[in-house]
Amino acid sequence: MGQEKDSNLSKDSILESSMQKKNIANLGETVNSVYDEYAPIISADGSLMIFTSRRPISEIEIKNQINGRENIFISEYNDMIWKWQKATILEPPINQLNRNNSAIALSNDGQRMLIYRGDRNGNIYESVLEGEVWSEPVKMPEPINSKKHESSASFSPDGRTIYFISNRKNGQGGLDIWMCRANSDGKWGEAENIGQSVNTKENEEGVFMHPDGKTLFFSSKGHNSLGGYDIFKSVFEDNKWSPPANMGDTINTTNDDLFFNLTADGKTGYYSSGREGGLGKKDIYELKINNNNNKTTQGLILFKGVVKDKESLLPIGADIEIVDNEKNEVIATLKSNSASGKFLVSLPAGTNYGITINKKEYLFYSENLNIPKDADYEELRIVISLNKISIGDKMVLKNIFYDYGKANLLPESISELNRLVKLVNLSTDFKIEIASYTDSKSSAEFNLILSLARSQVVLDYLFAAGISRDQVIARGYGEENPIASNDTEEGRKLNRRTEIKILDK
Repeated sequence: MGQEKDSNLSKDSILESSMQKKNIANLGETVNSVYDEYAPIISADGSLMIFTSRRPISEIEIKNQINGRENIFISEYNDMIWKWQKATILEPPINQLNRNNSAIALSNDGQRMLIYRGDRNGNIYESVLEGEVWSEPVKMPEPINSKKHESSASFSPDGRTIYFISNRKNGQGGLDIWMCRANSDGKWGEAENIGQSVNTKENEEGVFMHPDGKTLFFSSKGHNSLGGYDIFKSVFEDNKWSPPANMGDTINTTNDDLFFNLTADGKTGYYSSGREGGLGKKDIYELKINNNNNKTTQGLILFKGVVKDKESLLPIGADIEIVDNEKNEVIATLKSNSASGKFLVSLPAGTNYGITINKKEYLFYSENLNIPKDADYEELRIVISLNKISIGDKMVLKNIFYDYGKANLLPESISELNRLVKLVNLSTDFKIEIASYTDSKSSAEFNLILSLARSQVVLDYLFAAGISRDQVIARGYGEENPIASNDTEEGRKLNRRTEIKILDK
């Protein structure tokens, strides 16, 4: 008797597979056709899907009913009827006639897309959504592209790392997973092979980094697959990749199973498969995951919203900066869409985030999200109304921190203070008041003195940065003008704040 083949399926994955047997479905005719559909990519909230299809679009292809060239299609999820809308083809410059066009990666917010084009060796291009129009795709630089073949890719949540497939030299086998990080100046560093714990002597393909920033999904013909390409998962913890786990025989078949994407909440996965019973040879499938103990989404916050002009209520394309307050380090930059005002960013737990939304001629908006390591998955939705800089406007500086009961600035305040310096420098036609408030826990006299001291220490920082003494003043209001109840700790925390107010010169 021959030896049984080790399928690399753990007891947990076998149990999970049995639980999910009835939760996999073909997406049907709104997405799939009798031709090949594959390489689905999604926004982190699962509202947008872009995929590749070989359905005929030219007159010759349609007349002869033959597989066409690769073209990129898009579908939006209608959450009123819980269905994907009829897919439509993306117009040029995304799809170009007489060549293969394939989308391979989408940023979490759906504003950046990576495209594979069948150049001489096959290369990766990037396009940016500007309002409602995708920009002309630009070929990625040489650290990512090479003289060899680059076929698929994925963004990290902060957009500063790209994971990609290449058969360049010094790999573990044929097609391997590589990664490339952007330096502080935005230039891409050297490409790194992610190592033999994930890559095999066989081919790897269809790489996808989950919005949690540590869970990598990919397909491989190695790792004792069930047949063809199987989908695997590996997690980066303690500075190393975990042994890849086969996603189970619910998803994987003896045919090729590729391009697995998972929504940020961990509830819905999408992938392409050549399994029997589809509309075409390759179709796109949806997997509903009912495992309440899904570790992939633990400690992840999806922060999403819309930026508008406060007066006109029209959407604004604003710059968004995400800062690690403890390190005073910018960890991500993005923009809200100029046509819709929408933005989305995934924030892994265990970090004190400072979030700033800025637009020229407007007061910036700041938010503080201090997410503990053990936080559960959550979606935070917000509508942000920006004020054009005018007399009487005021805003809370949510990322300025002091020791409790003291007036010393904590290091986590530096990034916000530097943003304030920029704002004051751009607002020379106005005078700016730095106003601090307290809760009502201590005496009114103590609170008044403390609040003035806090405003003064902010003022001193501005003076040290070169701000004119004629342009800013400091005032302390103690426990006056509370914005929340002083009967709860959460309310008192909101009342302990520093604001700025625009004054007439």
